[in-house]
Amino acid sequence: MITMFSESIKHAIQAMLYLATHENERVMVKSIAKDYDIPKFYLAKLVQTLSKQGLIHTTRGRTGGIKLNKPAKEICVIDIIQAINGPFPDEAEEMCIFGLDICTDSVPCPIHDVWKGLKENIKGNLHHQNLESLAKELNRKHKISGSK
Repeated sequence: MITMFSESIKHAIQAMLYLATHENERVMVKSIAKDYDIPKFYLAKLVQTLSKQGLIHTTRGRTGGIKLNKPAKEICVIDIIQAINGPFPDEAEEMCIFGLDICTDSVPCPIHDVWKGLKENIKGNLHHQNLESLAKELNRKHKISGSK
């Protein structure tokens, strides 16, 4: 199985989805860390990055916590990925999915044409998936499965 995203990206998306399901509340980092079994200090570093990128707002103090910096429907998955990883590389600089060096139209790997189409489809979906719709789907899933 191909791993599409790093652990940092997965945890950042989990944290942002948690905030989307608690959109009008300030949430403590330790609550997210506990619910998703993410090391608290590791999550705190991700939160710091998401805050610097303007996706979340942090408030210190007794009544502090974190919350989304804008409505969930205005934050797409691609925004979270790019906040953590930076912008996607240019097509000319992309590495082969097999790790066979650079893979471009002019210097393709054995599955370049197939992977290129899949990759463009994935990127397109990441641009159109917002936190609001994902949070609704997550809540629906939890109701069906009876989990949290």
